[in-house]
Amino acid sequence: MTAYMDHKDLANETIDDARARQIADGVHRVLDGIAEAESASGRAAGEVRLLAATKTRDVGEIMAAIDAGVRMIGENRPQEVEVKSAGLARLCAERGFALGAIVASGSGQTGAQSPLTPLPFHLIGQLQSNKINKVLPSVTTIESVDSFELAQKIARRAAARGVTVGVLLEVNESGEESKSGCDPAAARDLAARIGALEGLRLEGLMTIGAHVDDEATIRRGFAHLRETRDAVLASGEPGTAECRELSMGMTNDMALAIDEGSTIVRVGTAIFGPRAFI
Repeated sequence: MTAYMDHKDLANETIDDARARQIADGVHRVLDGIAEAESASGRAAGEVRLLAATKTRDVGEIMAAIDAGVRMIGENRPQEVEVKSAGLARLCAERGFALGAIVASGSGQTGAQSPLTPLPFHLIGQLQSNKINKVLPSVTTIESVDSFELAQKIARRAAARGVTVGVLLEVNESGEESKSGCDPAAARDLAARIGALEGLRLEGLMTIGAHVDDEATIRRGFAHLRETRDAVLASGEPGTAECRELSMGMTNDMALAIDEGSTIVRVGTAIFGPRAFI
């Protein structure tokens, strides 16, 4: 268990009105920023989806974001998925949403029959193979697949459960040693191999922008990921037809990512404020 989970009850469902308004204001600012960036880039409204990055945020905070218009959430750590998923699923179902791969117990619905509106639940942080079973009952997509070996392990667990889980191939476009992700030069071939695995659905590619002040450097990484995605789609390899998503752009580089073709931006701080825990 991560240390901050000893100090904050992440399953807490109740926050005060002031905190709820603060979060709602953050959501509205980010959605407005996405719309402005889409317009400035000549893209159609609604092409880019907001994923709220909910690391260290409790259930009540996350539900405040959903109430304000968030329609996709992403967790960094499997432990947090485990702690929060039941409460989130139940509260989402009360609002007419089916969270991720979960249908809340007591809803009287099955996944195939549920009239609830899907609300995607992503894992956006690193996944160790011994934690795969912690996330498969809950998440719809794992964005942090960076090797064929990890993809194989996820595929085997998913196939054993009789489910198909979405994955994004994480690519280290910045080349920074502190970042995970596969080598950009290997990404096209690796995506094709992953797409062919039973139990997985290759939905796209993901990267974290370069941690530099130079806009051209940041853009170059985003543009290369887009070009790689386009090459994967154009290849016609089995299992690559749905490889459309580009998960790139966070609070500080969201507008650049949208200009370079992002379809999902992962935003936490601009919605919830600075984290009290790392």
